[in-house]
Amino acid sequence: MAQTLEALCGTLLVGGFHGTEVPAFFADALARGALGGAILFKRNLTGEPEHVAALNAALTRAAAGDVPPLLAVDQEGGRVARIKAPALELPPMLRLASTNDEALVEEAGYVSAAELVALGFTMNFAPVLDVHTNEANPIIGDRAFGTEPERAARLALAFARGMAGAGILACGKHFPGHGDTTTDSHLELPVVTHDRDRLHRIELLPFRLAAAASLPALMTAHVRYPALDDVPATLSRRIATDLLRGELGYRGVLISDDLEMKAIANRYGYAEAAVLAVDAGCDALLVCSDEAALGLARDGLIARAEKDARFRARCEEAAGRVLAMRRLHAPRPLSGEALRAALATERKLALRRRLAELFP
Repeated sequence: MAQTLEALCGTLLVGGFHGTEVPAFFADALARGALGGAILFKRNLTGEPEHVAALNAALTRAAAGDVPPLLAVDQEGGRVARIKAPALELPPMLRLASTNDEALVEEAGYVSAAELVALGFTMNFAPVLDVHTNEANPIIGDRAFGTEPERAARLALAFARGMAGAGILACGKHFPGHGDTTTDSHLELPVVTHDRDRLHRIELLPFRLAAAASLPALMTAHVRYPALDDVPATLSRRIATDLLRGELGYRGVLISDDLEMKAIANRYGYAEAAVLAVDAGCDALLVCSDEAALGLARDGLIARAEKDARFRARCEEAAGRVLAMRRLHAPRPLSGEALRAALATERKLALRRRLAELFP
């Protein structure tokens, strides 16, 4: 692969930033090929669709090379939706899925994703594939599509089909299952103590079906599963490679959850976590807000790849998967009347009426 180590390792990184304009350091990293894409949060958005589209246009202009950058957002619906009205606002997925109407859920995925395309995104970090089996779970809850695995998987994958039909990459999360935790991995490391049989029957079933459906990407969970390994799933070769690739047969891109989350950051430095995650089997790494953390993660990958031919080969394998996925969709943000029309389609209005009837 004819790349500098900085570009090779940068391909594996998707970063975030503070502010409503692209910072100089971030634009420079994209221009050097030292960063593979961006994730936007509410803190980056003024609330105006024109601003979202313009921000994605600026990120696209800054990116080097002939492979489009990955421009991503968490737009699940319910309480995890970074973009508000006039964009489509969906109910929590557990509520939407309570209709048991695959066609409706698929249409919701399509309409929401069509708006993301118009705003310039290429990936939505959705659907949640976790099974909601613990009422005390502080982080998943109504973000899940169901309380039993077959139904949760069936409806989550319907949402993903809708997204794919509109031209947005789906990323199912959080592998191998975050539904039965009692702590929040943003704050500390959760532990799921179920045995392997239970994990395969409940937590893993949606991911097995997602692999069979060739979902383009999955996201790891910063959760420890003692029945599978002693380290968090994001950093576990037994989970991220042996289980996901070997047992489940998954061939898409595996993305880490944010390496700044305390479940990982409190136990590992950013450089070490980045190396361990890629070595375990992650193909892309999220570093969602901190410029220094992003630099440390990149430097850690470069330093290991310089001295370890096997690790460099792992980076090249990961980069190949990431670049192939990025080539599938280029950012095409709209502006002016075209953008306003894309946010006021007949399909959207019909879906809104249907949701208002179902959830008055």
